[in-house]
Amino acid sequence: MTQHPTQSPQFFLTAPSPCPYLDGQFERKVFTHLVGDKASEMNDLLTQGGFRRSQNIAYRPACETCRACVSVRILAQEFSASRNMKRVLQHNSDLVGAMHNAEPSTEQYSLFRSYLDARHRRGGMSDMTVLDYAMMVEDTHVDTKVIEYRRRGPDTFITGKGQGELIAVALTDKMADGLSMVYSYFNPDFEERSLGTFMILDHIARARAMGLPHVYLGYWVNGSRKMNYKMRFMPQEHLGPKGWERYTNEAVSR
Repeated sequence: MTQHPTQSPQFFLTAPSPCPYLDGQFERKVFTHLVGDKASEMNDLLTQGGFRRSQNIAYRPACETCRACVSVRILAQEFSASRNMKRVLQHNSDLVGAMHNAEPSTEQYSLFRSYLDARHRRGGMSDMTVLDYAMMVEDTHVDTKVIEYRRRGPDTFITGKGQGELIAVALTDKMADGLSMVYSYFNPDFEERSLGTFMILDHIARARAMGLPHVYLGYWVNGSRKMNYKMRFMPQEHLGPKGWERYTNEAVSR
């Protein structure tokens, strides 16, 4: 009998299920577990190969009749903010982001719950409890961080965690070649702030400060309107049959 090293990952395939992005399509995913002392190294390799992480699972689409999901990463060192993006940064100049270890809090969950109830009431995460949220944050064997964005008022001096009103949160993996945005959410009452855009811009700035070349945004789904925002952050690379290639689209609105 052939013996396989215990560190070698085993990959599994899910059963078909309705696609959450494209009507009439069915999705399948290939996945493996990220555990052990090689988990961070494996996460780097798999993310560079088009996988995403959810808790201790790395997965990517393996659909039989569709190839609409495309892995996207921003070239952080070359990025230049558009005029609209600069306005977003200015509008959120009263926010301070602080990076912490991957530890959940009741304050985070309260914001997370408000976000889901307002934006994803019928989504797959809509029934997540506080324990489910804790697992989403804590169940990681890689270098995962929580970035909390708090509003600094005229009488507020922010010195660290727990100071100032919590406005947005990003769960982020720090990798050898970039930052991977695993999940982010924000106060739905501040729609006019464009907080999703702001958090991506902040990650680009953090990657540049760390000397990291990429910010991984997960999948762009061609044909899904809710994914179009990812095309605004140029230049970027898409993962195709020949590997990562620079993507340009002159029609993208900046």
